Formats: sequence, C-alpha cells, structure tokens
Amino acid sequence: MCVSDCATVEGIVAPGIDMKNSKEYSKKIQGLYRTLSAGQARVQQASHEEIIDAIVHGMVNAQLTQKEAESAMARFAELFVDWNDLRVSKTEEIVEALGGDTPAARVTASTITKVLTGIFNDYHKLSLDALKKMGKRPARQALEKIDGMTRFVVDYCVLTSLHGHAIPLTEAMMAYLKSNELVDPEADHEQIEGFLAKQIPARSGYEFYHCLRQESEAPAAGRKAKSKAAKKAKK
Repeated sequence: MCVSDCATVEGIVAPGIDMKNSKEYSKKIQGLYRTLSAGQARVQQASHEEIIDAIVHGMVNAQLTQKEAESAMARFAELFVDWNDLRVSKTEEIVEALGGDTPAARVTASTITKVLTGIFNDYHKLSLDALKKMGKRPARQALEKIDGMTRFVVDYCVLTSLHGHAIPLTEAMMAYLKSNELVDPEADHEQIEGFLAKQIPARSGYEFYHCLRQESEAPAAGRKAKSKAAKKAKK
C-alpha cells in the first residue's frame, strides 16, 4: 500500500487538515522549539545527494532510534556491497545488520526488501535520479507510489534529498507530542504533520525534526509532566 496524499509540499499546506485548537497548540509548539534549540550547537542537516540513499536511511530511522540507526548504517556499509546487494539479501542478514532480532528490526528488514524491490521493478535499476528533474510536488507523488513507502520515509526524503518542507514524525515523536499535550490528542498523523509545517519554517525544518526526535527518545520522554522541555512549552 502506498502512502496517502501528503500534508505539505514546498511549504503549501493542503486544505482540510486543520487541527482543533490550533492557536493554543501553536503557542506550545513555538515554546517547545525555543526550549529545545536554546543553547544547542547548530544542527548539521543530513543531506543525501542520491534519493535512494535517503530512502534507505529513512527506512532505518523510521523504526530505530537515532543512535541505533547510525550504528545500523555503519554496519550496512561494512556488510553490503551496494543497495542492490542489500535488496537481495536474506531477511535474517538484514536483521543482524540492524542490530539483532527485534520486532523493529524485522519490520525494517521487511520494508527495506519490499521498497527496494519495488523501485527495481518500476525503474529497472536502484536509482531515482529522474525524480530530481521533476518539481518537488511530482517527485513526492512518485515516491508515494512506490510499494511499501511510509509517510515518514517520504517526508525524510523530501527533507534531506529533495530539500523541500517536511517534518518527518516517528511513532515516538507522535506519542511525545500527544502525551505532553502539545497537539490535539485526537489529531491523526496527517493533521499533526500539516500543523507543524505551518508552525516551523522550511529553513528550520531539519533542526526542529532533530531536536524533537532527540527529546522524544530521551529516557524520560513521553512521561507526562516529566519532560522539562514540554513543561516549559506549556507556559
């Protein structure tokens, strides 16, 4: 199954995805961003010249923590000749490279095989250079049509390879925002993504993603009233 239509393309938010009490939550998100970025060294944005590189990084980052993903990508470089070698590898080999047999590793391994095979079948090679000759909107739509692609991976590609406006959200990031009452708890992924894109300018998209992800993966993250950043954001 392919992902549904995206919430934002090049900073344009699609209609029909407004979140309840957006003015209230806007203040909280702005406060959260100020708190998370205060005193932090400038975040170096991840940038992938090849879209296929961004896709693989995105699939690994979708299920694993940032630290786990970095380790997994280093092992991929050691164990696989190229992405085609990764595509035809056994699930068990990919799971091992991802750090061990866990539910997250198995989901990731299955997704990697499915997506890379889908790209190979559609384009007859593991390259998506043609997408860079399109505008961001048609390029994104082409990514969404690839079998197995998730919203997170598409957003990650848009942000790090197509240099568009997107805020990738992992399940942990979504849970953090909801449990700390920073967004409407009834809002879905598309609504939250569109809302955040309205609050955070394109030039700050990666920094916000990086800071929010770090906070959501911290040991105390997601525990209501335990997060210093979340408490400050509510004031």
